[in-house]
Amino acid sequence: MLRQSVLSLVFGGLIWSPTAQALDTAGAVKATPVLQTSESWDGTALSYPEGEAEISGMIVEIAVGGETGWHLHPVPSFGMVLEGELEVRLRDGKSNRFKAGDTLAEVVNTEHNGRNVGNVPLKLLVFYAGAKGKERTVKSAVP
Repeated sequence: MLRQSVLSLVFGGLIWSPTAQALDTAGAVKATPVLQTSESWDGTALSYPEGEAEISGMIVEIAVGGETGWHLHPVPSFGMVLEGELEVRLRDGKSNRFKAGDTLAEVVNTEHNGRNVGNVPLKLLVFYAGAKGKERTVKSAVP
């Protein structure tokens, strides 16, 4: 139940719009934008995949010092670091760090490796804007 509540709150924040503020004029509801972008964190324009839309979400957990291994996402994905600190590195050496509370639009069709560089287990809430039958994550052939 708690997991559903967290997912609902975070996903609701990810799709925030000015309309959300108009929902409650008495002040009982507060909508705080956490992410609005048309680019991934490395500046690449985002585009939606073809096919029947499918939104999915998960919580990725990485132990202290652990890493995802090199992989790519063929569909747009968006995340929020719930706990810990994440470093994402591209093959060209470009990298970015995200700490608890930070949001990100993940790179698309670009190989990268995520690593927990903090001193607590990392929890990353991720949503994918994919298409039915299309992979969300593809492991790289080259480590």
